[in-house]
Amino acid sequence: MYSNIMIPVDLGHADQVAKALSVAADLAKLYGAKAHIVGVGQTVPTKIARTPDEFDRKLGAFAAERSAELGVTFMPHSEISHDPAVDLDTVLKRAAKTLGTDLIVMASHVPGFAEHFFASNAGYLASHASISVFVVR
Repeated sequence: MYSNIMIPVDLGHADQVAKALSVAADLAKLYGAKAHIVGVGQTVPTKIARTPDEFDRKLGAFAAERSAELGVTFMPHSEISHDPAVDLDTVLKRAAKTLGTDLIVMASHVPGFAEHFFASNAGYLASHASISVFVVR
């Protein structure tokens, strides 16, 4: 049913995506699908990485750790954004197209007061992506 799965990950909140990664691993095993962990870095230094190359290395290490833990090969894919707070949704849609994914498995938080006025990233992708989006809480 699915052959190419994308899992967006914020390395600053990597502890909050465990359930989504587990679901994606199960789906990848079930369908024999490829699984891509996608991270969005910046060109300016952040608390996660000082350079895009360092971000690539950290995302690769994260993917390798999760691959060993969950028994499926997660391939890392980095995207660079000048301002992820503004264009994260666009960057993730572009990554899905670039990778040829047919499913996005994405972690989300429990909606709070702000989500009544602003859409969450998972909600935006679920509403605007041309492929299936599985939102995991």
